Amino acid sequence: MQELPVSSKIIKSVYFRPDDGRLYIRFKNGEERQFTGVPQKAAIAMVKAPSPGQHYIEHIRTKFERVA
Repeated sequence: MQELPVSSKIIKSVYFRPDDGRLYIRFKNGEERQFTGVPQKAAIAMVKAPSPGQHYIEHIRTKFERVA
């Protein structure tokens, strides 16, 4: 698993497992989310977006299966 650096108002940290497409997101409010089947390019696009939090809402939360 690798940590992806992120600069966000709402996201504290992002971890990604390329072998199975697991994306772990920890928010600054203490909540955590885990998604499966996420392509590496989608995870990288989120952390590099001008607003990673907004990108998460529009492109991750609604498109990939949440498992935790």
